[in-house]
Amino acid sequence: MNAHAKVATSVVEAAEVRVAAYDWPALAAELDGFGCAVIEKLLSPEECRQIAGLYPQEEHFRSHIHMARHGFGKGEYRYFRYPLPDLLGGLRSALYPRLAELANRWNERMAQATHYPATHAEFLEQCHAAGQTRPTPLLLQYVPGDFNCLHQDLYGDLAFPLQVAILLSEPGKDFTGGEFVLTEQRPRMQSRVEVVPLRQGDAVAFAVHNRPVQGSKGNYRVNLRHGVSRLRSGMRHTVGIIFHDAK
Repeated sequence: MNAHAKVATSVVEAAEVRVAAYDWPALAAELDGFGCAVIEKLLSPEECRQIAGLYPQEEHFRSHIHMARHGFGKGEYRYFRYPLPDLLGGLRSALYPRLAELANRWNERMAQATHYPATHAEFLEQCHAAGQTRPTPLLLQYVPGDFNCLHQDLYGDLAFPLQVAILLSEPGKDFTGGEFVLTEQRPRMQSRVEVVPLRQGDAVAFAVHNRPVQGSKGNYRVNLRHGVSRLRSGMRHTVGIIFHDAK
């Protein structure tokens, strides 16, 4: 094993220890009840600064998106290239099994046949076999007036139903505005809105596309979208961990 592989392995192991320290039954209950859950202080302030500091370094990214050009909102983001930074790759691998357990329960409740494998490496093999080979973790940057329209990060036929976003900036100090917003479209009812309060280093796990809700006649499916409200001042960085790769 070469030096980099040893470092990557140690980072993954450290990420697994970090992720295991959270109360996952409680987080799963939040996701079941509201479609999102906050994982507090997943990253330290120094780790947040390190990841945000990658933004101007071209060598880490495969593409640079200006949202206004595509009607996505106003702001910009960059998709990481492989290999991912060790910390992000480690967290992606460590978070996946915890969320896959819930994703499989959701599919059972929605009578969907898809079953997600136990490890992220196995799931990526499925993505790549389906022609989805481009990495999807991304780093977003907002300045005053920027916002992100409500959307779903699907990227192909094979999509993992949960994802994670980590706020890298400190609200009230680095920026104002820019709240994370989740909407839920329920059949024959008005849509529900969730505004998720985050501090620097907090992560929010949330449903990408749809999830089951228990009704009086059994489970029914609701459709979700997420976005970011208008930034009022300062600069806001977020890193998104999406578990499926893109076509």
